[in-house]
Amino acid sequence: MTAPRLTVVGSINLDLVVRAERLPRPGETVSGASFSRVPGGKGANQAVAAARLGARVALVGCVGRDEVAGEALAALHEAEVEERWLAKDVATGIALITVDAAGETTIVVAPGANAELRPEDLSPGDADAVLCQQEIPAETVARAAELAPRFFLNAAPAREGAPDAELTVVNRLEREALGERRGLVCVTLGAAGAVLIEDGREVARAEPPPVEAVDGTAAGDAFTACLVVSLLEGRPRDESLRRACAAGAFAASRFGAQTSLPTAEEVDSFL
Repeated sequence: MTAPRLTVVGSINLDLVVRAERLPRPGETVSGASFSRVPGGKGANQAVAAARLGARVALVGCVGRDEVAGEALAALHEAEVEERWLAKDVATGIALITVDAAGETTIVVAPGANAELRPEDLSPGDADAVLCQQEIPAETVARAAELAPRFFLNAAPAREGAPDAELTVVNRLEREALGERRGLVCVTLGAAGAVLIEDGREVARAEPPPVEAVDGTAAGDAFTACLVVSLLEGRPRDESLRRACAAGAFAASRFGAQTSLPTAEEVDSFL
């Protein structure tokens, strides 16, 4: 099978992760936690995931000219993602993440350089297929949609006015925020799996293999990347959705964002 080419236009962060027995309530301090620094950002996560799944991947994004940038880019280098990121005179993006014993998370993002990725930073030759998320400016996402012959969107975090795409991946809350969409829509349902909808009609449904959840930080990114890569490979929709559910479950069973992302072989063996 020929490796598909994919350009990801999206965010690059360093995740500062605290693992605690439970998430604190407002105003409460929870002690006894552990701390890690892990490369993250939805754009970088999905680029690394797609590369591990066998695609030829480039990433267009922004980091700062600071000591954090090297850590944030480490897994991209390791996965041999093509370097198209830009350095700007602002701080590299940071995500503050708390993970409890059941794998549930709370996430607060300081976008930093990600907010400086501008439409003029994109070029028509970036790729035949482009995957975006919404941790970068809305006008940059819109420009990517205009330039790409095939455009895929993970509409997270949710905001109004997101461009239409060949495939839009959303959870239930994001779907409500976006309203009606043209093209294929994938709605993720957590532990219940996911469903593909076209013209208001369900065309495929799948459930993930059962796992013991450790950290759900990048489960959605693994899911999205696997679904897009599988479709670009020409796999049927139902098979692509099953593989995506397996990739998301696999990532949820391991710690960290990019450290948890599976290879194609791991997804297939997991199924």
